[in-house]
Amino acid sequence: MRMRTIKFAAEIAVPVAILVAWQLWTAHAHSPRFPRLSTILVDFRKEWLFAEFGTHVVPSLERIGLGFTIGTAVGVLLGVPLGLSPLLRRLALPHIEYWRAMPPPALLPISVVLLRSIGNLQKVSFIAFFCLFPVLLNTIDAVRGLDPTLVETARSYRIPWAQRIRSIVLPAALPQIVAGMRNSLALAVIMMVLSEYFAATNDIGYVLLNSKNTFQLGPMWAAILLIGLLGYLLNALFLLAERRVLAWHRGWRAAAPQ
Repeated sequence: MRMRTIKFAAEIAVPVAILVAWQLWTAHAHSPRFPRLSTILVDFRKEWLFAEFGTHVVPSLERIGLGFTIGTAVGVLLGVPLGLSPLLRRLALPHIEYWRAMPPPALLPISVVLLRSIGNLQKVSFIAFFCLFPVLLNTIDAVRGLDPTLVETARSYRIPWAQRIRSIVLPAALPQIVAGMRNSLALAVIMMVLSEYFAATNDIGYVLLNSKNTFQLGPMWAAILLIGLLGYLLNALFLLAERRVLAWHRGWRAAAPQ
């Protein structure tokens, strides 16, 4: 317990030191572009904690959750057959690399045109599309790295294809798939803000853009603080879930001979 407390204190020491330095510097600088931390925190409480939480934060969290879930599911569903089949992989990888390299702002107007919408469908689809690639590529690499003996043995025993995927392929590939999911979660937060910049009337991205356009720097910095906190908290929750889901994997690695 004491060691866990020390680790937590070390983790937050640098952010706390930066915030203290911010407050001390802005208290004397009187710069209009950099409000005091105390001012930002007052705006943060006013904008995000109570009255506006349901209006702006909840829709953004819903879009992150939906986009991340859809992107992860599609990435695994496509990645398993592509990892197992060299022919399919050869056909698909040029297209995957092409779209993966596309800058998100370039596809934002196209997503509006194709979906004929600037509502939830467009935003969730935009998030899901970019969350897809880390999971897809990690799944392909993980499945490709499977011991061929495992797959051939299962095939020789005539284990049905669906059961081979469920009992052999997915458990062996899961640690690398989860690593891709963690990268996708960070992307989901970024894509959420970017998608909400475009023709939104509520949510975090809209408040950030509106504050910038109207030179309300306190609310703007408060929105930036909120986005960072959301990213940190979502990552912390993901790590807690990962420890539970992959507990067997850590135990196996600890027991493996060095």
